[in-house]
Amino acid sequence: MSAEETVPSVISYPDRRDPERPPVALIAGPTASGKSAVALRLAEMTGGIIINADASQVYADLSVITARPPADELSRAPHRLFGYVDGLEDYHAARWAGEARAQIHAAHAAGHPAILVGGTGLYLDTLLHGIAPVPEIDPAIRAAVRAMPVAQSHAALASEDPAAAARLNPADTTRVARALEVVRSTGTPLSVWQARREGGIATSMMVRGVVITLPREELHRRAALRLTQMMAGGAIDEVAALIARNLPPDRPVLRALGVAELAQAIAGEISFGEAEAAILAATRAYQKRQTTWGRNRQRDWVKRPPDAIRSLDDLPILHPSAIEPA
Repeated sequence: MSAEETVPSVISYPDRRDPERPPVALIAGPTASGKSAVALRLAEMTGGIIINADASQVYADLSVITARPPADELSRAPHRLFGYVDGLEDYHAARWAGEARAQIHAAHAAGHPAILVGGTGLYLDTLLHGIAPVPEIDPAIRAAVRAMPVAQSHAALASEDPAAAARLNPADTTRVARALEVVRSTGTPLSVWQARREGGIATSMMVRGVVITLPREELHRRAALRLTQMMAGGAIDEVAALIARNLPPDRPVLRALGVAELAQAIAGEISFGEAEAAILAATRAYQKRQTTWGRNRQRDWVKRPPDAIRSLDDLPILHPSAIEPA
């Protein structure tokens, strides 16, 4: 079975939660849907602490191109896990989940709700369900796998972990390499490790959740407006400074939306107008993927437009609708 088949979409177990804990609110949804405004509204109303759940907004190098909350919003409520990671670091979901748990505990210790906001579904999934206890990968195996052409690595995966190969897009180089290095290093498929995930918050805290939704045309309109504001607000200089650092090409920060396209324009390979068009197309594709994630992996979460969320009571407690993860 795949990891998706072993993890229920609704994951809070109120009968096991600590009744003394303040709420945990999860605000998910596609980029440019208005999630940050909802989080700020709830934080100001409840004294809550906003915790970032966006994979790109963690980086100190990128504030404009990732639409990190501006200074005036940061001054209106406490914000955590924004802009604190150096772009050189190989940041990942497991590290974020551990840091997010620590921030939730700190908020609760001070008597405040924890309000997590971001569109990185994998981060929220890891926080809720825990981390697969995969042993350290043999460095030699990792190096050999990462050096393989993508077609060769997918063919090898089809031989060594057929279920993973069937599940993964051959062009998804990162996930194909991860599945292959795990099965080669541990002798056990990644899906088996994922079924043993541990450390999630779902069984110990009352979790409320919402997926912020808007019509596709409105999401596209907002994305275009945001891009115009980014370009006028220093996105080119920000990406130029990042590229000037000559980071290793596999650093996750370089995969943030807009970085590759603006880097091409800065290098003179395409025009800035072409870069903007490419960024907008990539953003729309990302919105579609996020919407699909919400429809599948957050299928039982309530879906609401941003203006419909006026209090924490508008975010239902997420009740179990399936067996507990193994």
